[in-house]
Amino acid sequence: MQRRLRMDSTKKLVVSHAPFWHDGSSLMSRHYNIMLAALIPCVAGIMQYGTPALGVVSLSVSTAILWELLLNKVSGRPVSIGDGSAALIGMLLAMLMPATSPWWMVVTGTFIAIIVARGVFGGIGTNPFNPSLISIAILSVAWPKLMDFNYMLASYDMNFDMVYPLWAAKYFGPDAVASFSPAALLLGKQAGAIGATFGLGIIIAGVYLVARGFIRWEVVISFLAGVFVTALVFNISDPNAYTGPLFHLLTGYTLIGAVFLATEDSSSPVNFLPMLIYGAGGGVLTVLIRNIGVYVDGVVFAILVMNIINPLIDRIRPKAMGKVA
Repeated sequence: MQRRLRMDSTKKLVVSHAPFWHDGSSLMSRHYNIMLAALIPCVAGIMQYGTPALGVVSLSVSTAILWELLLNKVSGRPVSIGDGSAALIGMLLAMLMPATSPWWMVVTGTFIAIIVARGVFGGIGTNPFNPSLISIAILSVAWPKLMDFNYMLASYDMNFDMVYPLWAAKYFGPDAVASFSPAALLLGKQAGAIGATFGLGIIIAGVYLVARGFIRWEVVISFLAGVFVTALVFNISDPNAYTGPLFHLLTGYTLIGAVFLATEDSSSPVNFLPMLIYGAGGGVLTVLIRNIGVYVDGVVFAILVMNIINPLIDRIRPKAMGKVA
């Protein structure tokens, strides 16, 4: 006899919004711990670039909180600035920007991140794209000169006798960046965004966040593996035209992308195999854009592309045992 499953009409299935992975901590705890970890490369960037970098970080965090508060008031929602999500978005956005970013561009960037990239989708947990990356992508397209790190070095005397490493490698080949040693790159002796140059600090932050369960190692490792393998293939095919994989790992947005950007809850997968595909795909696209694309650094657009196909990727999972095909 075939049984029918009946559902009591008075009972409703209640499902909370993403993120679904629960490790016993609150969203507030998660956000503040990520900001704590991000302080390591962020403070290093402020020490490297001085007062201009401090101004960008402070303005970005404060205006992100203000945009969030304004959105709460206009939409009639409870005040949510205490959960740290807006502050985290503002901090990550500042870490991706040049130290010489004008105030109006910082304010525009936080507006895009909080209102456009997240607010219009319903708030925390509902955004299909990483808000900070959406903002940086729009700023890079709208004002490419102001987002150019070579222009940043030329604008202020910051005691640098070098150029942006990825730019030099793309237009002049591996010989132009032969003076950059892996140790120097790890210690932040390179030009770049405020929070993206101190590679060792980002690695320490990543280890802390993985150990505490705030980010998933699958995304981080697969992203870096995708960058490494793809860069290695290019380098083997033509060593005179393409730099080696270690250079790609330690320059640009690679490390900050793997640790802080690709792991954003709402725009990344929650299942094991999809996380590996998602991370590896972002790493492969990063090197493809760098080596044969228009943009010098492909991390931003690579992760955004993976954000787009994330819902499809996250449907991939092993077939349940005993299930008839």
